[in-house]
Amino acid sequence: MVKAYTQEYIYKHPWERVTSASWRKFTDHENRRILDHILEVDTLSCKFDPKSQKLCTTRAVTLHFPGPWFIRKIIGQDICHCIESTTVDARSRSMQLISRNVCLQNFIEVEEKIRYDPHPDNPNGWTICRQETSIHMKPLSALASIAEMVEQRCAEKVVKNSATGREVMERICKYLEAESREIALES
Repeated sequence: MVKAYTQEYIYKHPWERVTSASWRKFTDHENRRILDHILEVDTLSCKFDPKSQKLCTTRAVTLHFPGPWFIRKIIGQDICHCIESTTVDARSRSMQLISRNVCLQNFIEVEEKIRYDPHPDNPNGWTICRQETSIHMKPLSALASIAEMVEQRCAEKVVKNSATGREVMERICKYLEAESREIALES
C-alpha cells in the first residue's frame, strides 16, 4: 500500500525571495521553535557549476519520526534521518528538493519532492510550489488495514508540517521584502 498526495501553493513573492527563504527556513532560531519536528540540519556537500549555473547541495536532516506512537514503540526509535538533495538552476529559475528517509527503510519509505518555479501568470512576482509526497509501509503490506492506518497518520503529520513550513516561508519572505526595502531607502 502506498499513500501519495500532491499539494500546490502560490507564494505571492518573487522566485528569488522564496528560494532565499527556503535556504533560511531551518537556520532562524524562531523557526526552530515553530518547526519543532526538525531536530538538526547539516550540509554534507555544496557544489556550484559555473558552466551550467546549477547549485547542488546535499543535507542531512534529523527529525522526530512522524508515525503513531505505537509504531515508535515497536521499532524502538522516535527519530528519523533523511537526506535532502537540492538543485537550483539559475538559468531556468527552478529549485527542486528531494528528501528521502535513510533510516527505517526496511519499515517505511518516505519521499518528498518540492519544486519552486516562477508562476506562469506572474513570473516576476509570484512563485509556484509543487509538493509530491509518497509514503510506503513495507512489512505491513500483508496487514493492509494497519499499513493504511500508519500511512494515513504519517501523511497527516506531513501535511500538518508542510502547512507550518509554508507559514515559516511566508514569514521569511515578508522579512526579506522588508529588508530589501530598507536597503533601497538607504541607497
